[in-house]
Amino acid sequence: MSAPTFETIQYAVEDGVATVTLNRPEKLNAFNTQMMKDLIKVFDVTDADDAVRAVIVTGAGRAFCAGADLSAGAQTFDYEAQGGQALAERQRDGVQRDGGGLLTLRIFDSLKPVISACNGAAVGVGVTMQLAMDIRLASTEARYGLVFARRGLNPEAASSWFLPRLVGVQTALEWCYTGRIFPAQEAHEKGLVRSLHAPDDLLPAARAIAREIADNTAPVSVAITRQLIWRMAGAGHPMEAHMADSRGIQARGRSGDAREGVTSFLEKRPPNYPDKVSSDLPDIWPHWQAPTFR
Repeated sequence: MSAPTFETIQYAVEDGVATVTLNRPEKLNAFNTQMMKDLIKVFDVTDADDAVRAVIVTGAGRAFCAGADLSAGAQTFDYEAQGGQALAERQRDGVQRDGGGLLTLRIFDSLKPVISACNGAAVGVGVTMQLAMDIRLASTEARYGLVFARRGLNPEAASSWFLPRLVGVQTALEWCYTGRIFPAQEAHEKGLVRSLHAPDDLLPAARAIAREIADNTAPVSVAITRQLIWRMAGAGHPMEAHMADSRGIQARGRSGDAREGVTSFLEKRPPNYPDKVSSDLPDIWPHWQAPTFR
């Protein structure tokens, strides 16, 4: 595949691991409409590329993402005042869709595992975009802030769905009520991040997890697993999981991947899985319909 180009992010693939770097360091990687578009596009790219087995997201410079770009001043969040094409593109039935939510919904649908390597300050959407990622690592110098109430806003990016599932309702409410900045150590203690690392060790640690996935697992099985875990987080009954994973086991059990997985184990050699996400992903969701925005 030809290398895609982006305005606000850097993209590189090495040995099956894609690294996405938020790249507005002079603005502390502040999130704007172009960054939203670039990030949504990059997940389209990683999904379509069978060479990509896992995705790491990090930031350039000393911040991960300092939140929304506030260069428009007091009108930053006033969509009607901004008007123009940006308003029309994201409006549904008179409601302007939140850009952070468009991004996290796209990450939710990713077919590849997504690892966050939070290298510095992560505020507002800089935090909430990470909630839809699968495994979150942080530098010891990272700081977090769900500052919406301090800006006269409410939480966005579907974070009211993601955040309580990760840290519980009490912690989610405290962080959002106060809008205070808290250190990486607290994020780790409360379960927001998996582990803390010295700054120079952060990306190597993220790559080690990505390598464990890329070197040992079947990509189609990982894609199904990601759908099962995330979609079932909101299921009303375990029967919904049973229906989906039964279809998955039936389809995967007769696949070349399953034969290779067992054979390579018995022969004590590394696996070479033949199936591809782009062509061999079974439909285990005959009744699944993503809700529409209304």
